Parts: sequence; structure tokens; C-alpha cells
Amino acid sequence: MAHELRDVAPGLWIWRVDYADWVPGEGWDRTLTSTCVETGGEVILLDPLAPADQGSEFWARLSARPPTLIVILKPDHVRDLDFFARRYQAQAFGPAVFNRDDVPETELEVIEPGSNLPGGLVALYDGRGRNETPLWLPEQRTIVFADALTAPEGVLRVWTTPWHEQRVLPALRALLELPFERVIVSHGEPVHDRAAYQRALELPPWTY
Repeated sequence: MAHELRDVAPGLWIWRVDYADWVPGEGWDRTLTSTCVETGGEVILLDPLAPADQGSEFWARLSARPPTLIVILKPDHVRDLDFFARRYQAQAFGPAVFNRDDVPETELEVIEPGSNLPGGLVALYDGRGRNETPLWLPEQRTIVFADALTAPEGVLRVWTTPWHEQRVLPALRALLELPFERVIVSHGEPVHDRAAYQRALELPPWTY
């Protein structure tokens, strides 16, 4: 079921769902966050997970404003892409390469850092080498991440990689040039302000 629907800013809301294929001990909680943004005449779902309760407020909200686009930020976040794409006949965007068990049936338009998407969204570079593209939402002054940052204990942290000092921190610091006010992450507490993002760049990376 959808545990929570939260309005974050005008035209920006999130929902949280328990992931059916969750496995304990992988460093993240079962409950994951997905994002919906309305901008530039588009209704866009980012890394969407479908709640099972078809009569819920979530489905009523999507019926009132059906999505026109779906964007997958990271290869292993395909999840319910095919379901949403079929249900709403929505155009889909995402990575060029997927894990063997995650290849979607839906045809995607490829995005990479620097790609401009309908609605004015811009794909960013996170330096992590995981084929992930965070998205900049200019109208809402928000960056949405897949797994580059996480907050499983409520504190925003950068998810560890072997290239943390050499590539990741420089790339994430470069994003401070954008006038964002908040970030949204998939794992843990989902919404954090700019100050929390700056602190995360100074903290030890999250590992488990």
C-alpha cells in the first residue's frame, strides 16, 4: 500500500510504497519513495512504484491528472515502468543499459547527463559511475536522486563508491551551482534542504 502522499512544493509531490522484492541486509529500507512533478504542461513520474490498493487516494490523484511521461533515473529502478506506461500510454525515458533481469518491455528514449527532457527537466552527472542521472526540476528548484544520496537513518549521506573522493564529491559539489532549495532521495527520509545536502558532502559516505 501507499504509506504516505506528501505535497513537497507546488506541482511536486511524493508517495512511499513498500518494495515487494525487498531483501533484508542490503543497506536500505523496504519503503521507497517515488516522485511526481507537474511542469511545462507535463505530468511526470520519476522511478514510480505502484501501490497495490487500487481504490487509494494515490490512484484517484493520478486519475485526475494522468501522467504524460515516466523517467527512470537508474537501471535497477525499472520496477513498475511497464505497468505505468501501459496504463497511461505515457512516454518513457531512461538509461541506455539495464541489468539482465531488469530490461523493460517499454521502449525508452535514452537520457544521459545534460539531456533536456519535456517539461524543462535536465539530467545531471553524479560522478558515481552507476549509469544514474539525477534530475533537476527548475520550476520546483529541486534535484531528485535515485541512489547517489540516501538517508536511511534520517540524515542525508552520499552512498559510498570506490571513487568517492576522486569523482563523486567533485561532481556533487558542482551541483551547488544550481539554485536548488531541496533534494529528494529514494531511500530513508525523502526530502532534505540545501543545507542538509551541503552537510552530506562533508560527512563520511554511507556504507553498510
